[in-house]
Amino acid sequence: MNSAFNVVATLGSARSGDLTLPHGVVQTPVFMPIATKGAVKYLSQEDLDALGPEIILSNTYHLYLRPGVDVLNEFGGLHALMNWKKPILTDSGGFQVFSLAKLRKLTDDGVTFNSHIDGREIHFTPELSMDIQAAIGSDIWMAFDYFPGYPATRADAQRSIDLTTAWAERSLNRQKEVNVTNSKLFGIVQGSSFKDLRAESAQQLTELGFDGYAIGGLAVGEPSEVMYEMIEATEPYLPSDRPRYLMGVGQPEQLLEAAKRGIDMFDCVLPTRNARHGQVYIHASDEPLVPADLSTVNYKKITIKAAQYKIDKQVLDPYCDCLTCSAGYARGYIRHLFTVNEALAQRLTTIHNVSLYLKTMRLIRTHIRAHNE
Repeated sequence: MNSAFNVVATLGSARSGDLTLPHGVVQTPVFMPIATKGAVKYLSQEDLDALGPEIILSNTYHLYLRPGVDVLNEFGGLHALMNWKKPILTDSGGFQVFSLAKLRKLTDDGVTFNSHIDGREIHFTPELSMDIQAAIGSDIWMAFDYFPGYPATRADAQRSIDLTTAWAERSLNRQKEVNVTNSKLFGIVQGSSFKDLRAESAQQLTELGFDGYAIGGLAVGEPSEVMYEMIEATEPYLPSDRPRYLMGVGQPEQLLEAAKRGIDMFDCVLPTRNARHGQVYIHASDEPLVPADLSTVNYKKITIKAAQYKIDKQVLDPYCDCLTCSAGYARGYIRHLFTVNEALAQRLTTIHNVSLYLKTMRLIRTHIRAHNE
């Protein structure tokens, strides 16, 4: 399989590359904002265009429930439905095996869900996941996988590897049958917090041969140090000419630390979810957000709904040039919008948080590439 991934610069274990996809070239390391159901919550496509993400993430399970495969096929895929012209990565639905544990039954064949919307029974298999992702028309598909959560027993972790490898092979076979757009398929490494099982899972998946490899089953409650250990245990077994994706991570400093360990792709709900609750990521000072030595991310978090911001006339982040900050919206005004439940509050904070995450990753990428000029 041709990954269409070219590493163009390195800095220690950190690297930057170009990933060629059907809807454009993505420069890595890259952060993917979450558009679970075909939209980044509270943002219009014009907002997204202004922010400039190179790729976004949507969810196979949720799009299967609504709008459904028939609507996706009628529109010719999610790109046309949401009027988005850049690449899209789709989660396989495997995360719902974990998050909807009370609503499902797990077997070797797949997972039987009761829909969280109307309770109807759905039998989700690797083949169905590939069929849905074909209807979505995403640029990167994820193989169907299973992880047991954290903490997990060794037996549970081994079970997740066995199922994930078997389902990965079935995903590959089905993807070859239904992929007509040159979309890429990534396998997902499991193994919980067991280093040797992470290595075992990575070796099994690389033998199957994917376009890229994700590290899954992290950012589910384990300490950051455990996450970094699992990355370090996995990375040596992943091909250097394939992109590496750390799923569901994380805080800005975790993005930096993972990038320094050779990770190329990231997604996380934190910037958008926290924005909706009034938690804002801002520059800590006038120092660079990410210095050239990749030593830190100079940011802090504030809760804009706090009383201390009631008459604060400063813009949300004096060192930011996003639409929210450059337009001059005062902290006191944004706090007021939250107190009266105006949706504009969530839009303004979401724009800013996503902007800071994208800026963090762009600076990391710029510093890596500058090192090799």
